[in-house]
Amino acid sequence: MTRIKNNLFPAALVEETIKKDQGKLSSSGALVVSTGKFTGRSPKDRFIVKDSITEDTVDWGSINIPIDAKHFDELFDKTMKHMDGLDAIYTRDALACANPNYKLKVRVHAEYPWQSIFAYNMFLRPSSKEMQNFTADWNVYAFPGVKANPDHHGTRQENYSIINFSKKVIIIGGTAYTGEIKKGIFSALNFILPVEHNVLPMHCSANVGTTGDTALFFGLSGTGKTTLSNDPDRRLIGDDEHGWSNSSVFNFEGGCYAKTIDLSETKEPQIWNAIKFGALLENVGFKEDGRTVDYEDVSITQNTRVSYPIYHIDNIMYNSRGDLPENIFFLTCDAFGVLPPISKLTREQAMYHFISGYTAKIAGTEEGIVEPQATFSACFGAPFLPLHPTKYADLLGNKIDKGTDSGDGKIDVWLVNTGWTGGPYGEGSRMELAFTRAMIKAALTGRLRSVEYRKMPIFDLAIPTSCPDVPNAILNPRDTWRNEEDFDKQAKNLAKRFKKNFAKYEDQAAREIVTAGPKIES
Repeated sequence: MTRIKNNLFPAALVEETIKKDQGKLSSSGALVVSTGKFTGRSPKDRFIVKDSITEDTVDWGSINIPIDAKHFDELFDKTMKHMDGLDAIYTRDALACANPNYKLKVRVHAEYPWQSIFAYNMFLRPSSKEMQNFTADWNVYAFPGVKANPDHHGTRQENYSIINFSKKVIIIGGTAYTGEIKKGIFSALNFILPVEHNVLPMHCSANVGTTGDTALFFGLSGTGKTTLSNDPDRRLIGDDEHGWSNSSVFNFEGGCYAKTIDLSETKEPQIWNAIKFGALLENVGFKEDGRTVDYEDVSITQNTRVSYPIYHIDNIMYNSRGDLPENIFFLTCDAFGVLPPISKLTREQAMYHFISGYTAKIAGTEEGIVEPQATFSACFGAPFLPLHPTKYADLLGNKIDKGTDSGDGKIDVWLVNTGWTGGPYGEGSRMELAFTRAMIKAALTGRLRSVEYRKMPIFDLAIPTSCPDVPNAILNPRDTWRNEEDFDKQAKNLAKRFKKNFAKYEDQAAREIVTAGPKIES
């Protein structure tokens, strides 16, 4: 008979993992595991059950792939039979959403003990009172040993992650990558919160300053979202998933899931110091002693990760909430060297760039990429959006209109380029982190409200003419190129990429949003 192990403390789960020979302790005390065949999410194998709740609300397509309820039921039954044959199942009662008005009770059922450590780290941990008579709103079943038969179960291959909004159940099989667990619940919240509560779910970091001002940081991988939101002078609300209600910004999670590639104590001291007993390292390599983690080792994957509870960081908001945001930063790593290091957006531009979710991949980051490649991910989190991106953009616009109760009530939105200046990748240079930090600090402290701005042609962005602790010469990207004609040509090419990407949203986006994008003379 299967032995159910409920809510074991992390120390007991570490012990179980080591006993099962599924992991070992590193020199820092963190548990190191391998997630096996899959070292990242598999977006093409994420499905949503198409039924009366989702049929007319979900934005069906290559991101939200429909699956019949019959196939879900068959795989769920297969999961139940698989569970009966295991010597142990690890369950974890947890919460999502730090705002009590939207708190979601989640129970995670897992095949491996270290999957339960991940759930402990990443979700909010219920109080002893909340644990009494705990009844889950949603159940997640994560069992790598359950594999689908594509010909029979309607999947693409043997691994899958399926969300059933009618039954409030997520089943994950054929993969041990833990990120599927957290992103499954995130996807569910991206449907529940806008539809039922008029709350904007966001794939972003958030922190709070000494005066209580909240800032949001949106950005795709490699843009500096985690680095820039981990500020010693500001308290972290969370580093990945948040909601924006009428009264607050609140974390969905109770932990952090950070990339560790090339991690160093100098560059990321907070993350470095958080990797201790209780943290879970995935797919990292070791140095010669077999215990010291080699963060430069990408022999397994470039997507090496660590999860840890947020209390492993000292400078945090312990209630995981903040006031309404006064500043919003859209971070992009523009490898074409076109976008300004910082520019101020209008409401309509904010909605346009939110829907666009632009950054660029550079040569060498992925196989086959030999020159900069534009990447667009709607709302900076396209793989997790059950609704059409314009639904989330409309919510953003409405909340910008409403403003905040503090200060002058205005919300400033900034586009920040952490990528290249003086030319594209291979010719120019990467924007210095110290300058980016100085620009963000100037925005947060209101010092960019009193400077003059000039408009950038084509993209029509408002560029400050000066910024404290930043050379004026780098603020206008055109001035940093040796040949201004080359810059103009590159700017037009990037603008064309934006327009081509946005074309698929134009039929549902308001006219003023469409016209807020780049303008190219014919």
